[in-house]
Amino acid sequence: MTDFDVVVIGGGPAGITLSKITGKKLKVAIIRPEDHSMIYCAMPYAVEGLLEVEKTLKADSLVTDAGATLIRDLVTKVDLEKRIVSLRNGSTISYGKLVIATGARPIIPQIPGRDLKGITGFKTEDDLKRIMGLLQTGISKVVVVGAGAIGIELSMALNSQGTEVHLVDMEESVLPNMLDSEMAGELSEEITGTGINLHLGSKVTELKGKGAVEQVILDTGKIIDIGTVSSRKGSIQGELPGMVIFAVGMDPEVSLFKDTGLAIGKDGIIVNDKMETNHPGVYSVGDCVQFTSGITGEVISGKLATNAVPMAKVLGSNLLGMERTYPGFFNGAATKVGQFFVGGTGLLEKRTGESEDDTVCGYSESTTQFPIMPDAKPIRLKLIADRKTHRLLGGQVISGEAVSARVDLLTFAIQKKTTIEELADLSYSAQPLQSFYPAANIIVLAAEDILKKL
Repeated sequence: MTDFDVVVIGGGPAGITLSKITGKKLKVAIIRPEDHSMIYCAMPYAVEGLLEVEKTLKADSLVTDAGATLIRDLVTKVDLEKRIVSLRNGSTISYGKLVIATGARPIIPQIPGRDLKGITGFKTEDDLKRIMGLLQTGISKVVVVGAGAIGIELSMALNSQGTEVHLVDMEESVLPNMLDSEMAGELSEEITGTGINLHLGSKVTELKGKGAVEQVILDTGKIIDIGTVSSRKGSIQGELPGMVIFAVGMDPEVSLFKDTGLAIGKDGIIVNDKMETNHPGVYSVGDCVQFTSGITGEVISGKLATNAVPMAKVLGSNLLGMERTYPGFFNGAATKVGQFFVGGTGLLEKRTGESEDDTVCGYSESTTQFPIMPDAKPIRLKLIADRKTHRLLGGQVISGEAVSARVDLLTFAIQKKTTIEELADLSYSAQPLQSFYPAANIIVLAAEDILKKL
């Protein structure tokens, strides 16, 4: 039996981060069953052909060069009392402290036909290779379920390869977890303008076929037929005339710990702000964790690499004897929809948990450069604030240029409980190729719009 100070089950962003922090100061093992750790958000761009598949695979040296031991095997059992991990190869490992970073798996809804061939999620190296393999055979019809960031990015990628794409979502607008509906209208037009068939306000209720999926049944009565489609490159080998890819969210991968006495909630393993579970010496970070909003304190989903990494940094510091706490999810995120760069952070207006009378919104529009510059592009912003406290609760932005820096600034303002008055006093920079005129800043304009309404 091999003995380690810290054993981490999972080799994704959280596991890699922990190895970098603790690998040369403690005896650390990272256990990962997959051949590679993936750059998940880059996978659509491999489908599109902008990247080689190999560039979406993280190097093992990220772990080993940090001083940690990488064990490529599957954990079959964990004895929390004896502090022993059993592996598929028959060996066992003892640990002083255990970190569960097992991530999450794509949700395939419990609907009739879910076990037919040709139905998949989009998260793993195998998922990526399966989809790209079918593209190479010339498959000509794909249904993507879920119009969030990954679903849209994947649909755009498949469409660019000449595939007929149907994008389905039960909400009435795209990016429903990032944008309020009035901000998303032009994005729907952008998607349909590329030739993608967009089905909003539509829920998949059943999948039909003989062995392989042939029809997608929607609650609107619409039937998307993918069983009569022939390959763009002749006959398709096997039984897959088309494909259905679910991108509707993630479930925490916690099956290994169901009967261990570990506290597990609906959205994952329950931890405190130090990433400690209810069992001594056991911690958890990343997508397998259930945690709370940094704004409301309520349990919300936060399955993003940009949450997993900060969690791991907090835990890594604490494992080395420091005292750090995790503040909660703010869920700043960004994506690209055709020509538009899109981002959002904090709470949506429709999900603040308060009535319309308790919140107030501000809007602003300008350009990404001085309007006189030849490459100036439009940019729109929405801010959401608490009417009583004036505290900033959320922000959304759509632009012709990258928005992540503005999303990050708004996230920081939300973290620091910034008021709209303080945001209106923001000191900013200006330059012809990088901003609007010095007379106005798009964030300040939206804050001033709110102040007029208070």
